[in-house]
Amino acid sequence: MRMKALSTAIVAVVALAAGYGLGVMQGQRGGSVEGALRPGDIDPATGRRVLYWHDPMVPGRRFDAPGKSPFMDMQLVPVYSDTGVADGSVSISSRQQQNIGMRTADVAREQVAARVRAAGNVTFNERAEALVQARAPGYIERLRVRARFDRVATGQPLADVYVPEWVAAQQEYLSVLRWRGTDLDSLVEAAATRMRQAGMTEEQIRRIERSDAVEPRVTLSSPIDGVVTELTAREGMTVEMGSPLFTLNGIDTVWVTAAVPERESALLSPGTTVTARTAALPGRTWTGSVQTIVPTVDVATRTVAARVELANPDGALLPGMFVDLDLVGTPTEALTIPTEALIRTGERTVAILVEPDSAFRPVDVVIGSEFGSRTEIKSGLDAGQRVVASGQFLIDSEASLKSAIDRLTDPPAETPR
Repeated sequence: MRMKALSTAIVAVVALAAGYGLGVMQGQRGGSVEGALRPGDIDPATGRRVLYWHDPMVPGRRFDAPGKSPFMDMQLVPVYSDTGVADGSVSISSRQQQNIGMRTADVAREQVAARVRAAGNVTFNERAEALVQARAPGYIERLRVRARFDRVATGQPLADVYVPEWVAAQQEYLSVLRWRGTDLDSLVEAAATRMRQAGMTEEQIRRIERSDAVEPRVTLSSPIDGVVTELTAREGMTVEMGSPLFTLNGIDTVWVTAAVPERESALLSPGTTVTARTAALPGRTWTGSVQTIVPTVDVATRTVAARVELANPDGALLPGMFVDLDLVGTPTEALTIPTEALIRTGERTVAILVEPDSAFRPVDVVIGSEFGSRTEIKSGLDAGQRVVASGQFLIDSEASLKSAIDRLTDPPAETPR
């Protein structure tokens, strides 16, 4: 008796489960089994013939009845027999476009300029370098600038040098001047030539004429405004003619050596406009231009060095500072689309072209340079067309699937569970 009651209970549970499953399936198919659409039926809502149903997020799986997607929390959507409007094209309803968040953008011809962002370090402008040497053998009596990186101004005294050789030459010159007559002009010129050979300048010679006194000392002065970058002179040391004593660098302009990615180096050329900023001086900008593109590539970083010259009138930019550079090339006209509209597969680059009647077709494009958020199109598209900027991967997958279906026998469709 107890076994009979247990058997009755099991049968009841099985029947209840079967009834529940049938109800769920009917609910997913939109009602009773008899009233559900089947492949080949006309959809009363659109008047179009249904081929199959699919989940737009997983377009490779097809179903032979409507229902809830097993992949996403959404209903399956129908694919109609007039979906393909041209070879490789697909048609997507406005509801489907909304479901996948599709956006489109214009193919536009516009003025664009190559823009490269890079970073670099400030260095001295080597073209603003000046070397101060000893013009004659002697020794340094007084050193007026004693440390590297001291700032100097044009004409500022750097050192006093005593030159013994000048004593005899100047005395000879002054003696000839005192005896000058109608026949001594050649002797005066010869004496002046010997002073020039000893390292004296024309200004010093004229000053000796006016003072009628020997001047065995010379004061070396700075030829530029800047800083002392090298100092080899020491007070009391003996120097020879041509001995380098001071190296000076101007700071009205500075160089920045920027590391530009190899793929972007072709966008730059001498004269490219540059704007610089540094975290050390927030809110300030400096302008300049590219002077030289160094013709070598760093094999470790795959970058090319671009030498940039910046105006630095107040000397605020100091060698060693880190700066961010914004390099903008000469504006040119180009056909562009948003970079996000491109599908790069490795072997080809594809854009999804918007055609009439909600049709979409993948087209191969040849791209050029990138200009911010847009990319140049060399071929494949024309101005005035529109492309898909968001959701294009799903459309490309659907178009690829359709092309495969057109070539092969239709595989059996699944039944939504």
